[in-house]
Amino acid sequence: ELGLKLNEADLKKVTQRVIELGDRKETVTREDLPYIISDVLDSSLYEEKVKVESYVLMHSMGLRPSATISVRIDGEKFEENAQGDGQFDAFMNALAMVYEKKKRSLPKLIDYAVRIAPGSSSDALCETIITWQTDQKKFITRGLDSDQTVCAIKATQKMLNII
Repeated sequence: ELGLKLNEADLKKVTQRVIELGDRKETVTREDLPYIISDVLDSSLYEEKVKVESYVLMHSMGLRPSATISVRIDGEKFEENAQGDGQFDAFMNALAMVYEKKKRSLPKLIDYAVRIAPGSSSDALCETIITWQTDQKKFITRGLDSDQTVCAIKATQKMLNII
């Protein structure tokens, strides 16, 4: 119906993701399916050497947004806390601190876009598309969730496993 053909393995992955979203009480619409398919198929393109294990995002009126993160890189766990201009900026600042400890640099974020399916409501799934730039290449990662900041974190984790 959507004009897409998936092999059996990919169809199983997409179905599993829809079930996971349903278990979290997310409403999945027909319009969400292209985003889910893109997210699932994109996720299987890399080996996960870096995992964002946990995060706490804080945003309070009158205080700077902050993030506390726990990241595992090649089996080694790191925790950092940072502030930023928004929750995602605070997350990225904390991540930069982790990568400084590893004497590694992060790519530059050069574009950030959020989309929701047409006709969706405030509880809709959204897709964040982030364009990154290193000295060698420019590339795009995507994240899918009902929360925009979580989408961006998922897209960032994909980037960490590409660089």
